[in-house]
Amino acid sequence: MSTTNPRDDIDDKGAPLIEHLAELRSRLIKSVFAFVVGMVLCFTVATPIFNFLTAPLCDALASRGQDCDLIFISPQEGFFVAIKVSLLGGFMLSFPVIAAQMWRFVAPGLYRSEKNAFLPFLVASPFMFFLGASFAFYVVTPLAYNFFLGFQQFGAGGEVIEGVPGAAPLSVVFQGSAQEYLNLTIKFIVAFGLCFQLPVLLTLMGKAGLVSEAGLRAGRKWAIVGILTLAALVTPPDVITQVILFAVVYGLYEISIRLVGYVERKRNEELRREGLLDDEDDEIFQDELEDEK
Repeated sequence: MSTTNPRDDIDDKGAPLIEHLAELRSRLIKSVFAFVVGMVLCFTVATPIFNFLTAPLCDALASRGQDCDLIFISPQEGFFVAIKVSLLGGFMLSFPVIAAQMWRFVAPGLYRSEKNAFLPFLVASPFMFFLGASFAFYVVTPLAYNFFLGFQQFGAGGEVIEGVPGAAPLSVVFQGSAQEYLNLTIKFIVAFGLCFQLPVLLTLMGKAGLVSEAGLRAGRKWAIVGILTLAALVTPPDVITQVILFAVVYGLYEISIRLVGYVERKRNEELRREGLLDDEDDEIFQDELEDEK
C-alpha cells in the first residue's frame, strides 16, 4: 500500500503556477523595456513630434491670418510637454511588441480553433485604434479648433468707445498654452481611438457568446443614451464635436450588429454540420431575430 505526501500534491500543482508567473514576469519586463526604449527615442525628437501635432491649430490660425505661437505659462511646462509627447509616442511605437508578448503568453493555453478566432481580433485592435486616432487628428481636431477660434474678438486700434474717452474696443485673441493644447489633442486622439475599438470588442464578445445580434438590436435605445453620454464626457462642450463622435460611434455600433450576426450565422452553420443544431432550433433563432428587428 502506497502513501502519498499531501505536500507533494501541493508542489505538483504549484510548479505550473510558478512557471506561468515567471513567464508573465518575463513578458512584462520585455514590454516595459520596449515602452521605455520607444519613449526615449520619442523624447529625442519630441519637438518635431509636437510640431506635427500642432498642424491642425496652425492651419486654423493661418486661415485667419494669425501666427501659430504657443506659450509656456510655467518654467517646467516645456519639460512636461516633452514627457507627454514621449509617453504617447513610446506607447504607439511599443504597442506591436506589447501585443506580441501578450499573444505569446496567452497562445500556448489556447486550442488551434481558439487561436484562429482570437488572432484576427489582436490584429484588428491596433488597426482600429490608429484609424480612430487618424480620424480624430485629420477630421475632428481641425473642425473643433476652427469652432473654438471663431470666438476671438478683434478690436480696431484707435477707435474710441462712446462715453469712455481714450478707450478702444477690446481685442480677445488666442494665446494658447502648449500643455493645454497638447492635453486636448491627446484627449481627442485617445477618445476616438478607444471608441473605434467598439466593433472589435462586440464582435469578440459575440464570438464568445456573450452578446447576440438580437440583443444588440434590442439595446439600440440604451446604446444611443450611452453614446450621447460618452460624447458629452470625452469631448469639449461644443455641439459639432459631440455630434461627430455620436455619429461615428453609433455607426460603429450598427456595424458591430452586422458583424455579430455574421459570427452567429457562421457558428450555427458549423454546429449544424456537426449535428449539434437542428433546423427547429435555427428557426427559433431566426424568429427571435425577426421579432427584435
